[in-house]
Amino acid sequence: MTGISDRQLATGALDAQNDQLLQHAKIDKAGKDFESILLGNWLQGAEESFAKVPGGDGEDDDAGSGQFQGIAMQALAGSLTASGGIGIAKMITRSLQERAHDQPNGPAKDI
Repeated sequence: MTGISDRQLATGALDAQNDQLLQHAKIDKAGKDFESILLGNWLQGAEESFAKVPGGDGEDDDAGSGQFQGIAMQALAGSLTASGGIGIAKMITRSLQERAHDQPNGPAKDI
């Protein structure tokens, strides 16, 4: 007799499965967060370049408008990513999951 009961084996298998699900969730979040930040930077840059009118003095009427526009662009980017984004998050997630499965000592704990 090995000293390990069926219950202990089942609990160990569930723990391993829960760890794997948690790791997939972390990887998915990392990919989406990256895409959201990237899209936010792109949108903010595009908004700044399109907002400049030839012949204008280049000064904002409100000192906080730049911060507000930055927050608005990050919120828009987060919404775009949450609704499927442009595919960068999926590519990152797939790549990180493949790397996690290829590691000889099992999945990485901190991603």
